[in-house]
Amino acid sequence: MTKQEHIDYWVRTAADDWDTVQVLYAAHKNLHALFWAHLTLEKLLKAHWIKFNEGSVPPKIHNLIWLINNAGVVLDEETLMFLDKFNDFQLSSRYPDYIFNISTICSDAYD
Repeated sequence: MTKQEHIDYWVRTAADDWDTVQVLYAAHKNLHALFWAHLTLEKLLKAHWIKFNEGSVPPKIHNLIWLINNAGVVLDEETLMFLDKFNDFQLSSRYPDYIFNISTICSDAYD
């Protein structure tokens, strides 16, 4: 695959994941929607990483801040803080004890 095909792959799969976010959110499956939203952002950042790095395969990492810092993306402090908090909804949310703890804050009113 070309570099652009790799980028297109990540963007296309992120769009599919965003559709999943919408369905889960409408069903009030907030924790699951946030997990898929994190995945969407992660994939978009990986597409950006490919665009501005030598390789076509991004690192197997899920930390949004790490990806931003290594993809040449410059964001304001407030957005970085938001994304840092959003990291709470990455892979660790697959573990039952973590799901129980974090699900208590993922109500419809969660900001």
